[in-house]
This record gives sequence, structure tokens and C-alpha cells, in this order.
Amino acid sequence: MPTVIDTLSSNLLVPTILFFALGLLAAFVRSDLSIPAGAAKFMSLYLLLAIGFKGGSNLAEHGIHLHLFLTLLGGVALSFAIPFVAFGLLRVMTRLDPLNAAAVAGHYGSISIVTFVTATSLLDLVGLSHDGFMVAVAAAMEVPAILSALWLAHRSNGNGVKDAGLWRDLLANGSIVLLTGAFFIGAITGGEGMQMIAPFIVTPFTGILCLFLLDMGLSAGRSLLSNRDKLSVGLFGFGVLMPLIGAMMAWAVGAVIGLSEGSLFLLMVLSASASYIAVPAAMKIALPKAESGIYLTLSLGVSFPFNITVGLPLYLWWVM
Repeated sequence: MPTVIDTLSSNLLVPTILFFALGLLAAFVRSDLSIPAGAAKFMSLYLLLAIGFKGGSNLAEHGIHLHLFLTLLGGVALSFAIPFVAFGLLRVMTRLDPLNAAAVAGHYGSISIVTFVTATSLLDLVGLSHDGFMVAVAAAMEVPAILSALWLAHRSNGNGVKDAGLWRDLLANGSIVLLTGAFFIGAITGGEGMQMIAPFIVTPFTGILCLFLLDMGLSAGRSLLSNRDKLSVGLFGFGVLMPLIGAMMAWAVGAVIGLSEGSLFLLMVLSASASYIAVPAAMKIALPKAESGIYLTLSLGVSFPFNITVGLPLYLWWVM
């Protein structure tokens, strides 16, 4: 088995991760480098469509089976459970009040689809296969954590919780709609559908992901700089430690289910990542009194860079 250092060095030196590092560097030196908002939106839509369609096509090839349902159940259980662990850790490591701790905790039970897409690209680069239904698991893990966060917030401070319109907005979230929709279209059309659009979703995929991660590096770096006054030592430590705890919990669940190395790696990535799109939008509606500068800085400015640069190679070494 390769050593941690060998795996880190080989898997850090890939274009996707290096372009993310370039974005971080550009933000830290306050470069005027930027990706037009329209282009960034297109790249986000493209990546969701491509990963969803490829996952559905893979499912059509291998069929529906008990393993799929067990993995979905395991993913949903992790998404429900992780916020409770995160909440307890935040109350020990930081001075956050219960409302803000609940809001932050919800981000760590949900997932970062960009981290997931980057992880699938890394598996392709190292030649490790995975189950296509992991896309469905990713979609299923978006919402349960929000339920846990709202319960924690309601238990601690019910006056800070609002749910008007929340579930409608969650169900209509564009990322979820496109990801799951593309997954089902891929599952329906199967190999023929994949053959028809492969020149669009296969060949350009890595190049577009590089540009998108460059933009994400810029966003993460600028978020970290603009909110650094809110980031205590305890909060920063939580932002690095919590992904590792989530990955360990997923490793235990995946080992019981009997996932392959590639799928186990993806489940660890999903459980280690923190949402910075769907959950922040939900928290603004449901917990308007929580400080967005805290939970966005932790998820996008600390945990996301950690996972992309160090976490992914570390989790991959873990399963190999």
C-alpha cells in the first residue's frame, strides 16, 4: 500500500487541484483575476449535468439492486447524524451560541457537489472505478442534515427558527433538480444516450472542471480574507477536524455495507464535505438570525480548500 506522503504528492500534482491552488493564491495576493459570472454559472450547470448523466448511464448498465438501497440508506443516516456530532464539537471547541452552532452543523451533514465532482475526476485519473449510483447518494444527502440543524436550533432557541417556504425552495433547488434530473435521463437512455452526448460530457469535462475550480479557489480565498476576523482558532480547528471525523464515520458505514474502494472513497468525500450552496440558502430562510459570515467562511473558506488540497488524497490513501 502506498504511503500517505506518496499518495499526497502524486494526487496533489494534478491539474484540477493545482488550478484550485492557483485561484487561492490569486485571491491571497489580491489579483484582479476573475471568471465572468455567466461563465461560472454555465460551468456549474455543465458539471452537474455531466456527472448526473454519467451516473445514471452507469446505473442503467449495472441495474438496481439491494446494494444501491443499502448505500442510499447509509448516506441518509450519515447526513442525519453528522450535524449532531458537529454541534457537540462546536460547543466544546468554540464559543458559538447554540443557534449559530446549529446553523454551522447543518452544513457539515450536507454535501459539496463540487468536491464530489472533483473526487470522481480524481478516481478517473488514478483508474479506480466506482458505482454510478453514488450520484443518487449525493443527491439524497443534501437535505437530511438541514432537518437535523433545524431540530437542534429549535431545541436550543425555537424563536430563531422560521420554515415558511423552506421545503418548497429546497425541493426546487436548481442543483438538486439538474443533478437528479440528469441522473434519471441517463438511467432511461442508457448506453445509447451516453454515446450520443459523450463528445459533450466526457472529452471537455476535465478542462471545464479546471476552470471551475480556479473560480472556486478565488471565491474561497476571498471569503477567507474578508471574514478572517470571525475565524477564531477553535473555529478554524473545527473546519479542519470535522471533515476527518465525517470521513471516518463514512468509512465505518461503507465497510459494513461492503462498498468497493472507489465508492467507499466517494462516500467518505460526501461525508467529509460541507455545503456552501444549498444549506446556506436554507439557513438564510430558516435561521435568519444566524451569522452567514461564520458558516460560509467555515464551509467555503476552510473545509472546502482543506478537502480539495489535502482531504481527497488522504481519503484515497485511506481506502487503497
